[in-house]
Amino acid sequence: MTNSSVLRDKSIVGSPLVHLVCMAVLLFAFWMLLSGNTEVKFVTYGILTSLIATWVCYPLLLVENTEGSRKYFIFGIHPFKLISYFFWLLWQLVLANLDVLKATVSPNLRINPCVVRFRYMADNPMAKVILANSITLTPGTVTMNVTDDGVFEVHALTDGAAEGLEDPSGMPAKVAWLLGQEFTFEKMGRDY
Repeated sequence: MTNSSVLRDKSIVGSPLVHLVCMAVLLFAFWMLLSGNTEVKFVTYGILTSLIATWVCYPLLLVENTEGSRKYFIFGIHPFKLISYFFWLLWQLVLANLDVLKATVSPNLRINPCVVRFRYMADNPMAKVILANSITLTPGTVTMNVTDDGVFEVHALTDGAAEGLEDPSGMPAKVAWLLGQEFTFEKMGRDY
């Protein structure tokens, strides 16, 4: 796919021009942050480098849905939603840490490891990636496998962690909200 055809590609979700401009501005801001030099020569180098890097890399940052009918820009997430999701995830990390702490410190050791299976499908392939990584970041859970058809296999250390994984209104819904996606969720059971 050539870069000129990317601008005319109707299968890209969102505006490619907006994606390109935002990416170039962010790369230039990063350049300025790293260089710290405001001489005209360095600012010009920064602008040229940012524009060239954006033009070359943009097609590489498009991912297709499973049917191949749409392409999503990897970084096409609204910044305010991303900040909100970040703080929500931090809170989930605190809650999961407390759950693991209570389970391991209590006298009767309330650890009940199991593998939870569920199917999570959204049109944007980044939804599965973000969900799998968010689960793994949360203490007491590790994503072991995600299949092409959306089946997640997650190791949960406690019953509370397993119940949280089986709740479609929790992390799966928050990831779908982050990406502006509709999703389907199906519990597939636990193995002890």
